[in-house]
Amino acid sequence: MSDGWRVLITGIAGGLAARLARRLSAHEGVDLVVGVDSRLPSHDVAGTRLVRADMASPVVGEVLERDGIDTLVHLDITATPGDIGQRSRKEHNVIGTMQLLAAAQRAPRLRTVILKSTTAVYGSDAGNRSMFAEDVTTHADSGYAKDVVEAEGYARVLARRREGIVVTVLRFANLLGSGIDTPFGRYLALPVIPTVLGYDPRLQLCHTDDAVEVLYQACLDTRAGIYNVAGSGVLYLSQAARIAGRPTVPVPLPLVDVIARLVRRSRMVDVPTDQLRYLSYGRVADISRLRTLFGYEPAYSSRATLEAFLSEEGITPLVDEARLRALERRAVSVVRRLATDEHPRPAVDTPEARHGRA
Repeated sequence: MSDGWRVLITGIAGGLAARLARRLSAHEGVDLVVGVDSRLPSHDVAGTRLVRADMASPVVGEVLERDGIDTLVHLDITATPGDIGQRSRKEHNVIGTMQLLAAAQRAPRLRTVILKSTTAVYGSDAGNRSMFAEDVTTHADSGYAKDVVEAEGYARVLARRREGIVVTVLRFANLLGSGIDTPFGRYLALPVIPTVLGYDPRLQLCHTDDAVEVLYQACLDTRAGIYNVAGSGVLYLSQAARIAGRPTVPVPLPLVDVIARLVRRSRMVDVPTDQLRYLSYGRVADISRLRTLFGYEPAYSSRATLEAFLSEEGITPLVDEARLRALERRAVSVVRRLATDEHPRPAVDTPEARHGRA
């Protein structure tokens, strides 16, 4: 067996994993790239050996040992419940990660584990810090973010139990870019963007080019630790909507869950309910450690990420500024009507009403 890198990537059916696999396969120092997923990839994964299996399957452990895998890149943590349901999502993210890393602990040649995490682990609430650094205690208490907090915990346990293994945790901001389908990307592409009345959250974005490059560098040059990964600068949601040329409709906070269910039923966006607080309070992570310790300067700012995404996906402004305001007023009335249909007012039992029914 040669001394070149031998990499296993989970979640190979995803666009980000496929791009990373192609990049690694083209490197002359990489001997083998194995992609694991329960689904077949629709993206080009030329040069990658595919293993169709759930990441918790014993087959994955066999591949880790038999093929002398030295680098494990765990990308198969899903944010949206989709058709699998909340319970299955947690089993996939948490139990699946636990079993995957248990198999990794037994792999004799494994020396690097890279976990794709998210800045959602910092939560979103009214007491948000202006900026979250990696040493802040994570406090996500539900849903996808809690799944990732638990997955990070299993990675730390692996680092303690197996001497010599380097664990790198990459906490990405909202990813946008061509070839990758994300709930936030779909949200920004909606004909009308629902927002929370009275709130204008700060957004931080990460272009997929930067995400792939950071993952690639972590594979080829070990960098232990936790790193926030995002573009420089921030955008307010109102700015993002203007850049996208989308009217916004402010929804009163008590109706946010109602509107989210209506949007989810349309199948245009599958927004996890536990992520709705982000659209109220936003979240910004400090990327100083990425620059100084990891040694990477993002090529795209948050604003440039959005502009590139809109261009790459062919998303053009639907209306000019003059009509934007008028459409927003119309959208408000539509949302009120939909909310009324979802929760109709109870009939009033008055003498007049009883007389009418008679």
